[in-house]
Amino acid sequence: MADKSPLFQRRTAGVLLHPTSLPCSETCWGENSTKAFGTLGKDAYYFVDLIARAGLRIWQMLPTGPTQADMSPYQSISAHAGNPDLISLDSLMDKGWIEAGDLKLVREKSLSYARRQAALSFYRFLESDSGTETYHQFHAFCSQQQYWLDDFALFSALRAEFNGSSWNTWPTDLRKRNPDALNKIRIKLKPAIDATLFEQFAFFSQWQALKQYANQKGICLFGDMPIFVGHDSADVWAQQHYFQLDEDGNPLTVAGVPPDYFSETGQHWGNPHYAWDVMAEDGFQWWLARLRTQLQLFDLIRIDHFRGFEAYWEIPGGSHDARLGKWVKAPGEAFLKACFAAYPGLPLVAENLGVITEEVEALRNQFELPGMLVLQFAFDGNTNNPHLPHNHTRSDVIYTGTHDNDTTVGWFETLSDGNRQQVKQYCFNSSDDMPWLLIEAALASVGRMAIILMQDFLELDGGHRMNMPGTTDKNWVWTFSWDQVEPTLAERIRQLLTAYNRLS
Repeated sequence: MADKSPLFQRRTAGVLLHPTSLPCSETCWGENSTKAFGTLGKDAYYFVDLIARAGLRIWQMLPTGPTQADMSPYQSISAHAGNPDLISLDSLMDKGWIEAGDLKLVREKSLSYARRQAALSFYRFLESDSGTETYHQFHAFCSQQQYWLDDFALFSALRAEFNGSSWNTWPTDLRKRNPDALNKIRIKLKPAIDATLFEQFAFFSQWQALKQYANQKGICLFGDMPIFVGHDSADVWAQQHYFQLDEDGNPLTVAGVPPDYFSETGQHWGNPHYAWDVMAEDGFQWWLARLRTQLQLFDLIRIDHFRGFEAYWEIPGGSHDARLGKWVKAPGEAFLKACFAAYPGLPLVAENLGVITEEVEALRNQFELPGMLVLQFAFDGNTNNPHLPHNHTRSDVIYTGTHDNDTTVGWFETLSDGNRQQVKQYCFNSSDDMPWLLIEAALASVGRMAIILMQDFLELDGGHRMNMPGTTDKNWVWTFSWDQVEPTLAERIRQLLTAYNRLS
């Protein structure tokens, strides 16, 4: 809650950057590889060092679960698992868990093939004299995470067995989770299951090491929890009774949003809706387990699409037109009460962008959840626009833009001359260039937390956008390079944080 979380007791600032957008200097990719994305390796530590020098105290990122072919972090195959693509193979080799030959397989074969071979190296390491301590850590991890890990490992193995096909097309006894069938297939697929267990142990080990390093430097990790989960996910397959599905496992209704700022025809996300009545019967245990995992990973959690806890846009399962949906009430108050009863002082931020009603804001304010305000949405000529700085409150989290927005330079370039002049006039007719003009406006805000896109700190144009909502091309693939970071950047940021009392 805004007045209970230590993160909102003082003025702070942070940066929004997904780990995949980090530079990648992993040995396995070779120099100048265009296929490489960021990992939890040394570049992540360099980034922590950079933002620590700048005086930033928050590193916000997108969901970190395993992605599907479109690479969207918001359509993960697990609400708990980590994305194995973020694992640093170099770090595993440095610890002796895998062999140097495993790294070469990334270029010769594929990253997934290399990881399967790395799993074999890891299990050999566990059996060696030097692997005793890691052996105990590995089995402790598997025991502690059993509440989601067993189902996820089996799901991943089955998905590979059936060539990536959705679980609702699997043989009936596996689709409906017949206990005898599951026991038999576990024996058959043990190597693949073991490989997934290795990957998740590697991810969580590297994540906790990075988190500890960041926390020691005074930096908190700010995660993102999508309100919905993907239909083709371990979560839906393992606990089908919590979702609105027919007898064959197909969604009866799916999620999305009506027409809004981002899309004239609305958005059809395709996630199955929850059977909220079933979830309420056991006190929302599915959600409490999900929060348990997120709290291991993050110091602060954004709930994406918060308005869906008050009412959600329900689209018929067989339709692909978001405009055919309708609003349906959700048990937001009972749900949030259960969450805060289980985790007092739960550090949540509500994503309250888009079509937001008085009822949604009443629910958010009832639980004192900070909301989001985006400066790129502010300048529509309406002086009552909540995104304008003079309407901000202390509990708001202020953004120049989010991962769904253009970069600030790109945004400003697309404005009409009149709108550009309006922005300049509002900012005291400043002669400062974008994006620093908007960055300063965010930092000057009364909102206790300000988050700036890394693209904005790097002064990048719209060609470096992370995501264009409603499209499927060229999203989620942006990365920066260290040569884009000016040597004076950290000091420039630090001076601004000092000026606006955001330097702890």
